[in-house]
Amino acid sequence: MKRLGFGFMRLPLIDPDDVTSINKEELTELIDIYMKNGFNYFDTAYVYHKGVSEKIIKELIVDKYPRDEFIIADKLPIFNINSKDQMETIFQEQLDRLGVDYIDYYMIHNASTRYQEKIDEFQVYEFLKDLKDKGYVKHIGISCHDGSEFIEESLKKHPEIEFIQLQINYLDWDDKTIDAKGCYDIACKYEKPVIVMEPIKGGSLINVPEDVKELFKNTNPDKSLASWALDFDLNLDNVFMILSGMNTKNQLEDNIHTTETFKKLTQKQLDIIKKAAKMIRDSHEIPCTYCGYCLDGCPEDINIPKYFDLYNSNELLGNNHAIMYYENYILDHPKPSACIECGNCMKICPQRINIIEQLKNVTKAFN
Repeated sequence: MKRLGFGFMRLPLIDPDDVTSINKEELTELIDIYMKNGFNYFDTAYVYHKGVSEKIIKELIVDKYPRDEFIIADKLPIFNINSKDQMETIFQEQLDRLGVDYIDYYMIHNASTRYQEKIDEFQVYEFLKDLKDKGYVKHIGISCHDGSEFIEESLKKHPEIEFIQLQINYLDWDDKTIDAKGCYDIACKYEKPVIVMEPIKGGSLINVPEDVKELFKNTNPDKSLASWALDFDLNLDNVFMILSGMNTKNQLEDNIHTTETFKKLTQKQLDIIKKAAKMIRDSHEIPCTYCGYCLDGCPEDINIPKYFDLYNSNELLGNNHAIMYYENYILDHPKPSACIECGNCMKICPQRINIIEQLKNVTKAFN
């Protein structure tokens, strides 16, 4: 397999307000170009495009190409499952939608602290192992938007996990909340190969501040912003697939060129990327430096820096996955709405942030 996967979560649309109105003509052209260049990995999910994503794979790929010429990755929507029997029903529906007898890579969708009780109760891992034993799936794994502690606990408890899909990009690499590096390091520790999702952070690493654009342009005027982001993930040795939501011909051709011509990054290039990440973070709406002084003054033990980090990611970059991290975190930590407005944190904050008001903004953004 070549390391560029075609993500079927953001497909070209006829009507931008209707996620089911997939532009089949444009998508067919993209698929043909992708396949002709020797790429063959397609990633979908039960809920993408309200179920049409899986169906369109049957229509434009399965019905057109021999089964051994393409690879399908799909996911069990644990968040939609309310009984053990429902897993079998949904899996059979996925096979029917896709029009295949087996799925190459099958994973728990959004395995996380939030759904761990359900995963255990319904014996989801046993279900996946049974599917593999019967030949209905080739490889089993998890797609995860949780922290490194959850990932380590899962990999330690379930050695049957063969791979893990993680959100990794140069901005999230040192992010204190998403902690992409920490998650990646745990995968390496347990020798689990990684599939990368959101390498361009939903397109937000293209819509960066002007000074960041100039930094990259001055370093290499012929290189796209997206290619810098892809290069960062291609440079990680334990990554075997990078998913990209390519909905235009230019995006596809740029990503193909980047993947095909990739060379190991130099230290200078890595330093440029690290500098760009810092510049983006410095432009965040809440100027929190994550010093943690406010934590000592909070009688409600609210993790103020973490919530500010999630807010910045969500508001400035339009990172909808920040909501998932937020929902997972509040399960066993005080919410920002627990603030009693004592003002202790504001007396300590070196950045003089109006923390009380900003916590209200965080609550509004995620609720």
